[in-house]
Amino acid sequence: MFNISDIYTTEPTKFKTPLQKETYKYLKKLSIPFERVDTDEAITMEDCILINEKLGMKMVKTLFLCNRQKTVFFLFITTGDKPFKAKEFGNAMKCSRVSFAPEELFHEILGVKIGAATVFSAIIDFDRDVQIVIDKEVSDEEYYGCSDGTTTCYMKLKTDDIINKFLPDVKHKARIIEV
Repeated sequence: MFNISDIYTTEPTKFKTPLQKETYKYLKKLSIPFERVDTDEAITMEDCILINEKLGMKMVKTLFLCNRQKTVFFLFITTGDKPFKAKEFGNAMKCSRVSFAPEELFHEILGVKIGAATVFSAIIDFDRDVQIVIDKEVSDEEYYGCSDGTTTCYMKLKTDDIINKFLPDVKHKARIIEV
């Protein structure tokens, strides 16, 4: 049985990663309200079905991608049920040979482990090496469901707060694409 806590509107009492701590610091600084749940480790979109039901929203799928040379990086945020088509994404971004970034770069660049990719990694991307790309279907949703930088805590926020408050504050601009 997959365990999900009650819904909280406060930060965790103990942080599991530096990025998780920074995430809540930024949400507080920007007065962005959220709901969150603590869970067993959730890695796949199938793991997120019960979280979606509990929080009354749809979890986004956040993919960490790169070009073949591993010199251009993308954080692609799409709907949880949409299959990823590298060719379509590459065409939209005018970048050939897009693939999943190697596991060792997750921690180095995003500050997370596999399964915890999140828009909040933009906090630690000081040089803006990672392009934030959001599927138009996600940008059209009222709510944005994502990890807080761990695989055991998931949040519900307003999509508008992510795109128009959080990302500009961390000096990132989302590129909205249709794929």
